[in-house]
Formats: sequence, structure tokens, C-alpha cells
Amino acid sequence: MSSAVKHEILVVDDEAGVRDSIAMVLRASGYDVSTAVNGFDALLQLKRRLPAIVLSDLNMPQMSGFEFLSVVRRRFPRISVIAMSGAYHSGDSVPGGVIADAFYAKGHSEPEMLLQIVAGLIRTFAAHAVDHERESAPVWIPRNGKDSHGIPYVVLTCTDCLRSFPLSVTTEDLQKIQETPCLFCPNTVRYIIDFSLAIASPQPQGKAVPMVRGARRT
Repeated sequence: MSSAVKHEILVVDDEAGVRDSIAMVLRASGYDVSTAVNGFDALLQLKRRLPAIVLSDLNMPQMSGFEFLSVVRRRFPRISVIAMSGAYHSGDSVPGGVIADAFYAKGHSEPEMLLQIVAGLIRTFAAHAVDHERESAPVWIPRNGKDSHGIPYVVLTCTDCLRSFPLSVTTEDLQKIQETPCLFCPNTVRYIIDFSLAIASPQPQGKAVPMVRGARRT
């Protein structure tokens, strides 16, 4: 792959063995690879240099891959992203709202599959970049507990004015992009409650929700 050296890939995973093995496969195919131990580390690297593709695990401590990929889409819309997880065998079973262009089932797929995915995204880079510019990624937020009346709530930060405000949660649809008007400006905040603590052990009998390429209205 003579042209692969022109493309850099950032691999984000909190497991050193996974990071190293994936990086080795990609480097052997001629790609320029950098690695990050979590979402915060990856964002620091993205401030210095932008890769063509970000490949990120979904279940990570400190900042989940769900939240990280949503931040990448909002801040760096020209980057193509691949979500990966060992908790799902295919992208069709990944919870809705994941901001990714493709899915790689680590531990369940051969390395050749990952190389095919990467090559496909590089070929369609321009088209993905245009789509990303038109899409509005939701904010992934953690559940914050309950207020003094025992009602669950979350704290949202407006993506426009950057001011934060609490929001009561009467029902938790964890696989649905939700919307609420900002309390301080005319912007509408699109958000998803982060359920990353539960994704390591998905319920096999649950109905699969197709993975989306980008955030879309439901």
C-alpha cells in the first residue's frame, strides 16, 4: 500500500495490549499510527495534529468512547471515525446515537476486516467530510444522580453559549437522541444520557438498534 504512508490513524483504547496489536497491524500495512490511552489523551493529541481516521474503543474510563467520538465530530468534523468494542459482534447491535462512520468488533473480527474498513473510509474521505459538516452531533452526558426531591437529573452544557443548566429526567431512553431548549440562549441542545457503564455486558435478548453514521433527528 504505497499511498498508506500519507494517512495517519489515531488508535484510542485503555488496554495496552489492544492498542499495541492494532497499531502493529496498521503499521504493517504502511499507515502512520499514533495511540492514546483514553479520550482526554486523544483530544490533547488532536489539538497538535489531525489524523485521517480515529479508531476508538467505546467502553473506556474517565471519558467513554461514546462521549469522545461525539466531541470529535463536533470539533473535528473532517475526521472519519471508527467505533470498536468487544461487547458487540456487529455494528447492528451497537446502541443508537454512536457518532461513527464504521464499527469494528475487536476480538470477533479478523485484522483484515479492519484494514478493509480503513481503506474504504480513506477512499470516501471527501464525501464523509461533507456529510459531517452538515450533521449536528449530540452531547453525551453522565447521569448525575437525584435532586433533593428524589428526581433524577442531568447537567447539560449548551454547545452554543457554553452555559450549564440542570434538567430533570422523568424517563431515561438510553438509546435515543433527545432535545431541549437552552435556558440562556435560543439554541436547542441535542443530548444522549451516557450509559457506558452498562455496555460491557449487553443484554443478548434486547432488540438491536442500528448504528448511525452520524447524529440524526429521531
